[in-house]
Amino acid sequence: MTTPHTIAVLGLGRMGSAIAARLGDDHHVVGWTRSGRPPRARGDAVAKAAVARDPAEAVATADVVILALFDGLACEEVLDRIQGSLRPGAVVVNTGTVGPGEAARLAARLGASYVHAPVLGSVAAAAAGTLQILAAADEGTLDRVRPVLERLGTVRPVDGATLAAALKLVANSALAGAVVALRDTLRQADALGLSRARTLDVLALGQLGGLVTRKRAFLDGSPGHAAEFTIGALLKDLDLLAAASGTPLPAAADLAGSDPAADIAVAATATAPAVDEAVLAPLRAYIRGHATGDPTHFRTAFLPTAHIEGMRDGTFVSWPLDDYCALFGGHPAPDEPTRSRRLDAVDVHGTVATASMTLRHGPDTFTDVFLLVRAADGWRIANKAYHRA
Repeated sequence: MTTPHTIAVLGLGRMGSAIAARLGDDHHVVGWTRSGRPPRARGDAVAKAAVARDPAEAVATADVVILALFDGLACEEVLDRIQGSLRPGAVVVNTGTVGPGEAARLAARLGASYVHAPVLGSVAAAAAGTLQILAAADEGTLDRVRPVLERLGTVRPVDGATLAAALKLVANSALAGAVVALRDTLRQADALGLSRARTLDVLALGQLGGLVTRKRAFLDGSPGHAAEFTIGALLKDLDLLAAASGTPLPAAADLAGSDPAADIAVAATATAPAVDEAVLAPLRAYIRGHATGDPTHFRTAFLPTAHIEGMRDGTFVSWPLDDYCALFGGHPAPDEPTRSRRLDAVDVHGTVATASMTLRHGPDTFTDVFLLVRAADGWRIANKAYHRA
């Protein structure tokens, strides 16, 4: 029988929530999320993990700390906050996807108490305990956390954090190529008037069969199935790989193009093709507004009566569109090259839709939640609420 551990899971997005839920069956799990949003858990996952307000509080009693964070910068920032609160002998297991250089720095920073363990597999694989885990650590350290990792999937030891990180990026590059191929194939099938069900039946027999089978319920628009990865995250991984290898990746250009809002269409087509392009148009315009600082894009995106609402400096604000547009000076932010935005979800209900988006602007992470309506001149954003972390 596995000896129960006290485990802190830092990062409760899709994958982090699934990891916390899986481990909560056998261990005492405390979670923490950077965004401040409720965990994206499934079923009774929330009941299986206490949620701390602060990462230092989450790790205070943990003997295993699992990082399930978006990128290397997030890992560094969270480690800055928790390193002084780690228990003696606690092991930090990093399941995130970072660059080889970032992995080497993290390993050097924590030494023998660090396991670099990027995972291959989706949220569903984490929930089922079928992830493939590329684990790099001192042999003794890996042995200590192996029972925890084996609850999540198959442990595949790798010689060094740098190699583990590089292998994960190469695997995600292959996934990106498959996503692009599937996207283009479905577009061609739609143009030919082929039924989605018949097309997927045939694709499941070929080289894209594994991807089609895993994503079938989502691709054919079955209700209750959400995206398990975002194109924004995949693009981040391709950028890391290109930077590490010095070799440009055509799939990255195909996924994003030169349009800062282009990945929305890819996300919708590769994972939820039922979303009409017209619904995505105001979301594209919204992203262009942030990328360029030009408020005319916001006037295209929003209804004139829209309000932008949220907490600012501890006070609730509700800006009319004119006041919101006045915040933008017509030019990109100085740190625009380092900023990122990703569409997390779009749900259409007849003439209304909801969408959520994550924006990483310097030290701030914003969660934007939109209500969209189909107006006389097309789809527009009726209101936006946001959370700033």
